Order: sequence, then C-alpha cells, then structure tokens
Amino acid sequence: MAEKRDYYEVLGVGKDASADEIKHAYKKLAIKYHPDKNPGDKEAEEKFKEAAEAYDVLSNPEKRKQYDQFGFNAPGGGFGGGGFGGQGFSFEDIFSNFGDIFGGGFGGFGGSRRGGRKAGPPRGNDLQIKVALSYKEIFEGCTKKVRLKRYTPCTECNGNGGQDIKECSTCHGTGRVRRSTGGFFQMITESACPTCNGMGEVIAKPCSNCHGEGRVQETEEISIKIPAGVAEGQYLNLRGEGNCGPRGGACGDLLVVIAEKPDDFFSREGDDLHCEVKVPIHKLVLGGTQRIPTLDGKEVQIKIAAGTQAGSILRLREQGLYPLNKRGDRGSLYVNIGVEIPKDLSREEKELYQKLAELRHDKETAQEESFLEKMKNLFK
Repeated sequence: MAEKRDYYEVLGVGKDASADEIKHAYKKLAIKYHPDKNPGDKEAEEKFKEAAEAYDVLSNPEKRKQYDQFGFNAPGGGFGGGGFGGQGFSFEDIFSNFGDIFGGGFGGFGGSRRGGRKAGPPRGNDLQIKVALSYKEIFEGCTKKVRLKRYTPCTECNGNGGQDIKECSTCHGTGRVRRSTGGFFQMITESACPTCNGMGEVIAKPCSNCHGEGRVQETEEISIKIPAGVAEGQYLNLRGEGNCGPRGGACGDLLVVIAEKPDDFFSREGDDLHCEVKVPIHKLVLGGTQRIPTLDGKEVQIKIAAGTQAGSILRLREQGLYPLNKRGDRGSLYVNIGVEIPKDLSREEKELYQKLAELRHDKETAQEESFLEKMKNLFK
C-alpha cells in the first residue's frame, strides 16, 4: 500500500490554516474529483477519497489536535489505519460532509433524509409570463387580465390523487432509497423511490380524472394588479399563483415580467419622459406659446422665447412618470424643439419670405464681408 500523504499536503494548506481555508480547499478538490464528474476514473476516485479523509480529520478540532500531536499514530487506532476505517470514517461520512459544505447534498449523495423523515408532496413549479404596458398604464397603474395555463387541484379527488392511500413499503414513507456499490470502499447513492416515485405513498385506487396526480391542467383568466411606476425588465412575484404541486403540494409562484410598449410620441429614461415637438418657424423667430400633450391626458402650454434655436431642450418639471408605487415626486418631461417648415405657401406668404430672404441676404453678406476682413487682418 502506498504511503499515506500528510493531510495538510493533501488539501494544499499550511498547518496554520483556518477552518474556513480548510473548508474552501476541500470544496475545490471535492468538485474537481467528484465521481459524477469523473466516471470510471480510478485516480480521481482515490483523490476524492483522500481529500474527504483529510477534511474529516482537519475539520474536527479534536481530531485535528490529535493529528497535529501524534500524526497517523493517534491513540484509539490512529487516523486512516485501514484506509477509511481507523476512526470509523466511511463514504456516508464523505457525503454528509457535502451536506455541510454544499448546502443539502451534492450530486444526489448525502444524508438528505437521515432520521427517516417522511416525504411530503413536492411544491409546484413557478410560472412566468410577460405583460406589455403603455406609458399611460405605467403612469396610472392598472389591472391587467391575462389567460394562463396552469395546474390546479383536481376537484374529483380534492387533490388527494385517489383513495386507499398507504405508506410506501419500499421506502417506508421517506420517498428515497439508498444503494451501496463497490467492495471495501463503498459508494452510497440515494435516489427517488421507484415504487412511489418519491412521494412516500402509494395509491391503490387512483382518481380517474387526474390519474393519481391530484391536479389537472386548466386555462384560467386572472387579474393582475400592477402598481404605478414599474419599468421594463422589472417583475412582480405573485406567491402561490403558479402550478400547484401534485397530491396537495404547495403552489409555486407566478413571475410577471414587465415590458414597455413602444410609444409614438414619448420615450422614457428612468422616471423622466422625452418628446420632440415641431414649432412653426415664426414662433421660434418672434416668440410665442406652444401646447404640449402629457400623460395626464391634458395639454400644457410652454413659452417659446424669441430666437429659440432648433435642438433646444425645455424641461417641464412634474410632467414625467411617478417612481414605483408613487413613492416620491414625478419625473420631468424634456421637450426637444424642432422646426416646422411650412409646405403649402400662398402667393402672399411666398412674397413675404422672399422679401425676408433679401433683407437677410444683405445682412448676411455684410456679416460675411466683415468676417473675411477680420481674417485678412489676422494674417497680415
């Protein structure tokens, strides 16, 4: 038999390593060499066993103290004197370690039902739907009706699945069975009981309506209340509105994902809205007022200052969206000013524009000549 390696060397940590460092080192090795990831690889299996044995000792303060003092010759039979037998260490201990480290088992192993706990009906699956909302619906909040296909309790058997229900004789109600494989180094695997399909009970007289499931699939219309201020990608979690579990199992949740409908006039940025408004050219030149639609269904009047340029942005406070559930002030509406160029001009209007162009031409020509003169003087 090959000489045993030092436990600290096996895990790749120093003798002063903390409990967290030891746990982290073991976790990395356990994932790397786990039999599920390396089927048929004997070398990986041995490294997996070696790491598990080292962790079993070094994670226990008393065992670690004895190991640090006596090495493999600790009183009471020593550590690993017979491979995994010296301190009563077994493969079941390996996978119970997994329950501590990985949170309830790994790859189907470990004492997930130690103590013979009875199996209960599983919880139903969660469902997800997408709801598209207009900006007005987002602004006000709304109630949407949606059609949903989901599992509901069978009314024929009241969700029990049938009659004459008894505890499964194979798993004794736990819903799980264990199997040992291998010789001296035994591998303990745990899986759903094949007799009762993991339910822990068998039904002698299954319900003819649900065939023993205790639930049936139906299409229902439900109402979903959506608060004001939601945004694209956010979701509402409606507890208990998903699929119900088989044979009286708890219902899963319904996840309502929010989508925003495209709008012809407004665009959104957080709680603020943006829009573009074409203003007649004479208002931009001379000044005036312009009416702007808002999500309230009303119009507000904005003042256009004389000489306002295209591309200017005017901010209207408290004309945007509310934050979620209206907890806070409304956002702003930003109005991007564009130019409305007249298309169908009367003869008189054309003459006036022509006269204006001539006047502007004389002034622009003088300005250009002045600019050119300045440039010439600059380079003299």
